[in-house]
Amino acid sequence: MRKIFLIALSLCAAPVIAQTPTAPVPASALVVQPASAATRAANAAAAAAAVGDDAIEAAEDAAAARGLIAQLPGGNLVDASGRMLVDRSRFAFLESATPPDSVNPRLWRQARRNAQHGLFEVMPGVWQFRGYDISVMTILKTDNGIIIIDPLTTEEAARAGLALFRQHVGNWPVRAVILSHSHIDHFGGVRGVVDPADVASGAVQIIAPHGFTEEAVSENLLAGPAMLQRANFMFGISLPSGPTGYVDNGLGPRLAGGTSGFLPPTHVIGAAGESMRIDGLELVFADAAATEAPAELVFYVPQYHLIHSTEVVTKTLHNLLTLRGAQVRDALRWSQVIDAMLQNWGGSAEVRVGSHGWPTFGNARVRAELAGHRDQYRFIHDRSLQAANAGATMQELPDALAAVANPIEPTARGYYGTINHDAKAVYQRYFGWWDGVPAHFNPLPPVEAARHYVALAGGGAAMLAAGRAAHATGDDRWAAELLQHLVFAEPDNAAARGALADAYEQLGYRAESGVWRNYYLAAAATLRGASAVSEGGRTQNDSFVAAVPTLDLFNAMATRYAPATPVAPAQLFRFHFTDTQEQVAVELSGAVEIPRLEDTSAPTTPALAEVTLSRRAFAGLLSGRVDAAQLVAAGQLQLTGDVAALSAWLRSHRAPPASFAIVTP
Repeated sequence: MRKIFLIALSLCAAPVIAQTPTAPVPASALVVQPASAATRAANAAAAAAAVGDDAIEAAEDAAAARGLIAQLPGGNLVDASGRMLVDRSRFAFLESATPPDSVNPRLWRQARRNAQHGLFEVMPGVWQFRGYDISVMTILKTDNGIIIIDPLTTEEAARAGLALFRQHVGNWPVRAVILSHSHIDHFGGVRGVVDPADVASGAVQIIAPHGFTEEAVSENLLAGPAMLQRANFMFGISLPSGPTGYVDNGLGPRLAGGTSGFLPPTHVIGAAGESMRIDGLELVFADAAATEAPAELVFYVPQYHLIHSTEVVTKTLHNLLTLRGAQVRDALRWSQVIDAMLQNWGGSAEVRVGSHGWPTFGNARVRAELAGHRDQYRFIHDRSLQAANAGATMQELPDALAAVANPIEPTARGYYGTINHDAKAVYQRYFGWWDGVPAHFNPLPPVEAARHYVALAGGGAAMLAAGRAAHATGDDRWAAELLQHLVFAEPDNAAARGALADAYEQLGYRAESGVWRNYYLAAAATLRGASAVSEGGRTQNDSFVAAVPTLDLFNAMATRYAPATPVAPAQLFRFHFTDTQEQVAVELSGAVEIPRLEDTSAPTTPALAEVTLSRRAFAGLLSGRVDAAQLVAAGQLQLTGDVAALSAWLRSHRAPPASFAIVTP
């Protein structure tokens, strides 16, 4: 019986985002090349072009360093056992104001600002804990306590931030926690700053936007394995920190290691927004759903003349379609939400803070920043549609937008998202994946097409020579395209893999976007034989699995159904959850699996086998922390009917591989 549920564990627990600690690859294991002449010239040109923004850039440098109160000892985040979760010493190379040839100068300056770490006073009554995670935790003083906004990715990081605050500022009780949106780096550490018992008693409120719970636990569930693999490249998990490796994500430094958890909100802000008074402090909430996250809010604090823009406005252009993969975001809606903030609160706001980055100070600067970000998303949306309606395809849109003179607010530059990818995302949102060209409607699969291209070039040696020649002249985009075909046609061709790695590496060195850089350099490292690693490692506790809607768990399981034959006999299994009073039927119909929630009061079709247990126990089984035999012995798990058929059905699912190739076939 335990074996049955261990099989279920492999099916259902894996999609929930988690990272397992592995030993990092030593920097000496990676063979890297210096910046080429073309890269040095490109980065020098980028530095020259940035001169016009020097005044604002200097002000941003000062704002990022302003108000430092204290730092974690040694700049390090460790867990209770002494395991290193964040090691800031690995970023000591950023202390130099002079960028190396191997880093885009604008990205270098952004990385130096994101590297500012510690507890900062934004203004009397407002503090931020920054630099130990990709996200930022903000603390507001109320009459008799504090409100915590976005308690980071892990409990250890959030706990350390609150402890540093209590040591150096004040030991006030937490009155409320605001979970601004449904991404894990803004709620995963909630159990590090509040006791669930205090939430259950009503002593602490958990405030979140409508749709938060569903989106927070389900957004990556169905496609989680593929998203996680791509996220390893996007966030540079395989890269050692340094001038030729990982520098920054553009949005913030590395994700914190540790344990992520979940607590459901006790108060939900609806689509109409709402004004609340929490322990004497007024907050005015507005809906920002369908911008950076499916469930998101922004708010204004009149007493502090402060806008919290969440992730709608940070210190970089954001992704309309993230490199890890997600549903396309709405650039028009995004622009409109920023405009509403500007119109409603811009006249009185003196400070803007967000879920990433450092504060913006002064009314004039706050208004200019909001307007600049609003205009950037509107520009990408409108000009992309204008070009597409004139016949431009998805791949042609970046050049079409680049041809339009558009002044860019410096904090809305592409350090994370890019105009290039965002324009393509607008196209995809309105027109889908196909560009209308018949040859692209049903193209050859990549490996087969690659073999034809190599043959057309006169063989692998000729294509390798052409790729190397393009790389030698600095035309690394063309070199990468040629050599990618060769690697897909001849995946064991070590010379081709090395040449493609060299091209990717130079493209990474030139990238203004931190995640473009990470993806290029991670691809190069993979081609050279490096394995993916995690920094510190992230795990999740049972609260995540418990919070996943029951039907979503079974839908995730259905994506892994792989019967031996598509004409397998129709079968029906049923699960009864005693604590939630839910009943799930799973119908097998050919090659598909159809789970459905059933009305427990209505007549049901007889099932081949039935399972009865609590939803809580089911979550424990899926996480591996509860033993099935113990549940049976305690009378908390009952199986009736054809148990052999149930076991066979569970075995007919196939868990995805722990990793899969991205830059090779």
